[in-house]
Amino acid sequence: MKRFNLALRLLWRDSRSGELGLLITALIIAVTSASAVALFADRLQQTMMTQSAEFLAGDLAVSSSASIPNAWLAKAVEWQLKQARTTEFSSVLMEHDEILLASVKAVTEAYPLRGQLKTTESDYANETQSAQGPPAGTVWVEKRILSALKLNLGDRLTVGEKALQVTRILTYEPDKQGDFFSFSPRVMMNDADLAATQVIQPGSHVHYFAQFTGTEQALQAYSQWLKPQLNPSQRLLDIRQDRPEIGLGIERAERYLSLSSIVVILLAGVAIAMAARRYSERHFNATALLRCLGCQQQEILFLYGSQFIVLGLLASVVGCGLGWLAQAGLFHLLKPLLPQHVANPSPVALLFGAVIGMAVLLGFALPPLLRLKQVSPLRVLRRELEPLPSSAWLVYGLAISIVGILVWQATHDLKMTSTILGVGLVCWLLLGALVYALLGLIQPLLPKLSLSWRFGLQGLSRNRTASVSQILAFSITLVAMLLSYNVRNDLLDNWQKQLPENAPNHFALNIFPDQQAAFQQALQAGNIRSSRFYPVSRGRLVAINAIPVQKVVSKDSQGEGATHRELSLTWSQTLPEENSLSQGIWWTSPQAGQVSVEQKLAESLKIKLGDKLTFTLGSEQLEATVTSIRALQWGTMKPNFYMIFSPGTLDAFPSTYLTSFYLPAADKNQLNGLVKQFPAVTLLEVDALLQQFKTLLSQLTQAINYLLYFALMAGFTVLFAALLSTLDQRIYEGALMRTLGANRRLLQNAHLIEYGVLGLLAGGLSVILSETLLYVLYTRVLSLDYHPVYALWAIVPFGAAVLVGIAGLLGLRGVLSKPPLQVLREL
Repeated sequence: MKRFNLALRLLWRDSRSGELGLLITALIIAVTSASAVALFADRLQQTMMTQSAEFLAGDLAVSSSASIPNAWLAKAVEWQLKQARTTEFSSVLMEHDEILLASVKAVTEAYPLRGQLKTTESDYANETQSAQGPPAGTVWVEKRILSALKLNLGDRLTVGEKALQVTRILTYEPDKQGDFFSFSPRVMMNDADLAATQVIQPGSHVHYFAQFTGTEQALQAYSQWLKPQLNPSQRLLDIRQDRPEIGLGIERAERYLSLSSIVVILLAGVAIAMAARRYSERHFNATALLRCLGCQQQEILFLYGSQFIVLGLLASVVGCGLGWLAQAGLFHLLKPLLPQHVANPSPVALLFGAVIGMAVLLGFALPPLLRLKQVSPLRVLRRELEPLPSSAWLVYGLAISIVGILVWQATHDLKMTSTILGVGLVCWLLLGALVYALLGLIQPLLPKLSLSWRFGLQGLSRNRTASVSQILAFSITLVAMLLSYNVRNDLLDNWQKQLPENAPNHFALNIFPDQQAAFQQALQAGNIRSSRFYPVSRGRLVAINAIPVQKVVSKDSQGEGATHRELSLTWSQTLPEENSLSQGIWWTSPQAGQVSVEQKLAESLKIKLGDKLTFTLGSEQLEATVTSIRALQWGTMKPNFYMIFSPGTLDAFPSTYLTSFYLPAADKNQLNGLVKQFPAVTLLEVDALLQQFKTLLSQLTQAINYLLYFALMAGFTVLFAALLSTLDQRIYEGALMRTLGANRRLLQNAHLIEYGVLGLLAGGLSVILSETLLYVLYTRVLSLDYHPVYALWAIVPFGAAVLVGIAGLLGLRGVLSKPPLQVLREL
C-alpha cells in the first residue's frame, strides 16, 4: 500500500505540472473513439438487423409447401416465442366482367411481428400504419386491383366462394418475398376467412409461412431444434441468403464498421505510444534518483505501471462517458434517416470500449515504460546515459497482436488476418528501409543548399532512426484515413451503381417466343425502357461428375436451396453486363454443351472448371461442361441467373422469355393495357422492395460518413502527438541556435522545410501502402472491384507536405518564444 500511495502522489504531481497532459488527452480520445465507434456500430447493427427482420416480418421465419405442423407451433410456445402465420397462393379474380390473376395472402391476427403495414384511402391523402392485418370479413388490396377490376373502396371482392369488403388500399407490407406469389397484385385477407373461400384444395400450389420473435437465446435454441426436422420443401429464411440484394449490403456495411473501428483504435494507439515515449524520456532523471534512493527495478515498474493502470481506468470512465454522448449525438443527427425505433445501447459494447482502451494503453505504452526500470543510477551524474531500448519483439509484438486480434474479430478469417497483417508489415518494413536509405542521400547535398534548407534537411538526416519513425507514424495515419475514405466512396458508388435512379421496378415473365417481338414493341410504344430479354427454361441440377448432388451439397447452404427446386436456365452469346468472369473464359465460338456457373453457388457445391453437370428438364436429361465461373451483382433489379448455357444447348427444350423494366408510378395504368394485350404474361411489381432497399442504403451511407470523422479525429491526434514527442529536443536546439546568432525567421523556415519534406515522404509511403491494402481488402474481404485512384498519387504527398509543414510550424512556435537563457538554465 505504501508503494501504491507513492505511485498516486507521483501521479498527482505529474498531473498538476502538466506532465501527463498529452498522454491523458491521447488516452481519452482513444477510449472515446473506441467507445463511440463500438456503441455506434453496435446500435446501428442492432437497428439494421431489426429493420432487416422486417423483410421477414419476424426475427425468424419458416417456409413450407405444406401446412406448418402444430408440433412446431407448440414448441415455439414452450420457448415463449411470439408467432404469426401467413398463407400465400394465386387466385383468379373476376369482377365486372374483368379477370385478373392476383396473389392472395391470408394473415393471422399477430401479423406482422416486425415492421408495419401501410394503407391509405381512395384519395391517397392519409397513409396510416397498422400493426395488424385486415379484420375478418374485409380485404386490403393494391391500387392496380381496383383499376383492373373496376372496383371502389366499400365494394365487395369475391375470393373463391367468399365475398369480402374492400376497406383499404394496401401500399406496403414488410415481408414481400421475391417470388411469383408476392409480386402479383396483392390481396390481403384475414386467416379466419380462408376456409370459407374454399380455394385451397388437395394439390393446390400454396406457400405457408410462420414468423417468430423472442429472445436471441430462445430463437437460437428453437432454430437448432427445428433444423433437423426440415424436409427439402421446408426451410428457415435468412436475410442474407434469401434476399442477397439486401444481405450483401448489410454484410459489407458490417465489415466496414468493424474495419473503421480498427482504424480508429490503431491511430489512437500510435498517438499513445508517442505520448508514452515522451513521458518515459522526461522521467529518466527522476527514475535515476529513485534508484539511488534504493528502489529496485521491479519497484520502479510497479510505481509507473500502477500509475498507468489508474490513469487508464480514469480515462476509460471519462472516455466511455464521452463516447456515450458522441454516439447519442450521432443518432440524433441521423434521426430523420433512421427507423422510428432505434435499438438501445448495449452495456457489453460500452464495456468493450473500456477494455479496448486499457488494451491499447498497455499494448502501446508498456514498451516505453519498460525502459524506465532499466535506468541506471549513474544517470544522476551522467545525463547522457540513457537506458537500453526495449526488445523490438516486445515493442512491436504487443501492438501487432492487438491489431491482429481486432482484424480477426472483424473478418473471422485467420488466413485473411494473416494476409492483411503480413502484407502491411512487409510493405511497412520495406518502405521504412527505403526511407532510411533516402535520408542517407541527403547528407552529400547539404553543402549545395541554402542555410534554411540545410538546417531543415539536416534535422531529418542527423537522426535517421527517429525521422523514419515519425515518417512511418504519419504514413500510418494517412493510410488509415485513405482506407476509410476510399472504402467509403467505393461502397457508396457500388451501391449507387446497383440502384440507379431508374432501376427496373417490374418484371415480365412467361413471354412466349412468338409474342416476344410484339411485347418488346408494346414497351417501346409506351416509352418503357426494358432490360435485355432472356430465354428461360426450367430445370433441376441433379448430379456433378455423375455424383448425385445431394451427396455433394452441405446442409443449410446456398447450394442446398438451389438443388431442392427448379432453376431458371438461360443461354447467351455474350456475357451479361452485370456479370464478370472470376474463372475460365467466355465462349467466343460457342459449342453446345457448355455452361457458366455463378461464383457463390459454385463454391457452395464445390464446382470447378471442367466439371460435368447433369440437369433434368421435364422428363429428359442434359449434361454440360463448366467452362467459366461468374461473379454477379444481385441488387441491380435485372434478371440474374445461376446457370447460363452456350447457344444451342437448350434448343430442344421449351422456353419462355423474361425481362425487367422501369415504369414511373404515374404510368402504372399502362400495366392494365399490357395485361389485356398479353393475358398469358405475368407482370410482377417490385416497387416496395426497391424502396426498402434504397432506405436501408441511405441509412448505411450516413452512418459511414460519420464514422469517417472519427478516423480523421484520431489521425489528427497522431499528428499532434508526433509533433510534441520531439518538443523538448526542439526547444533545446532552438535555444542553442538562437544563442549562436540564428534569427527567428531562419528557424521558422527550417522547421517548415523539415516537416514539409517529412510530410511529403509520409504521403508517398501512405499512397503505396493504402493501394496495396485496398487491393487485398477489396478482393478478399469486401468483394468489390479494385481500381487505383491515380489522382491520389499527386494530391496526397503534396497535401501531406502542406498539412504536416503548417502543423509543425504551429506546434513548435513555443520553441521560438522561450528565452534561450531560461532553456539553458533548466538543463
